[in-house]
Amino acid sequence: MAQGFSWQKAGALVYLTADLFSATGRVRHGFSTRHGGVSRGEVTGLNLGFKNGRVGEVLENRYLFLTALGLNPRALVAGQQVHGTHVAAVTPAEAGRGAQAWEEGLPATDALVTSVPGLPLSVYTADCVPLLFLDPVRPAVGAVHAGWRGSVDGVALATLAKMSAVYGTRPGDMLVAMGPSIGPCCYEVDERVLAPLKAHFPFWREVVQAHGSGHWLLDLWELNRRQLVAAGVRPENIAVAGLCTACRVADFYSYRVEKGRTGSLAAVIALQP
Repeated sequence: MAQGFSWQKAGALVYLTADLFSATGRVRHGFSTRHGGVSRGEVTGLNLGFKNGRVGEVLENRYLFLTALGLNPRALVAGQQVHGTHVAAVTPAEAGRGAQAWEEGLPATDALVTSVPGLPLSVYTADCVPLLFLDPVRPAVGAVHAGWRGSVDGVALATLAKMSAVYGTRPGDMLVAMGPSIGPCCYEVDERVLAPLKAHFPFWREVVQAHGSGHWLLDLWELNRRQLVAAGVRPENIAVAGLCTACRVADFYSYRVEKGRTGSLAAVIALQP
């Protein structure tokens, strides 16, 4: 059960929506699962990423998912994700970038923001954390891909700062939904990850748990949540699905559990047209 989220069905497709977003009536959005879709083999189901899938199947899956959300799949915008912190402010000129081919996505971009109604933003994950942002007061939205490196380097904060600079967003107005990703139950890391975590965050001990010699379990959900709260986002305005992709491979793609031979989930958001 994902507290604060609702399961939606559209034919064979199953996806999640955040209740605090739905209550505003401002957006169309969804976090995909692997249920539904036409992909076969190792990526069976609703694979929405080009890297491990047949292009024709991915395009059909994107059509199915975007139309289920009431959005135009040909207008979809995606970045070429590199585990960085670059945030792109998307205008109508970028509509469709990355919709038909990975190579056409916005280069070296892990977060997208826009104030254009009906323009769908997307990020792709298979254990990394997908975050969706909504400013319902000065209407604008964002989509963020946050793996461990992006989380440590502050991609969520970079997105908040970009929306403040470009759209006048105030942190106290921001709503954030954190979708399914690898959880603190399963995300084992070593000193390579722990060292920059220690360097960046005084509270690092509160987001890790020792797990054998030289290994720890890292809570990416809490790491991102704490940063956002410290930046002024109200705790009650952050919804965390709490669904672990590694625990629930029947429902979600997991890069770690499936050793890279897996598909991609998508988180999509657009302001109401």
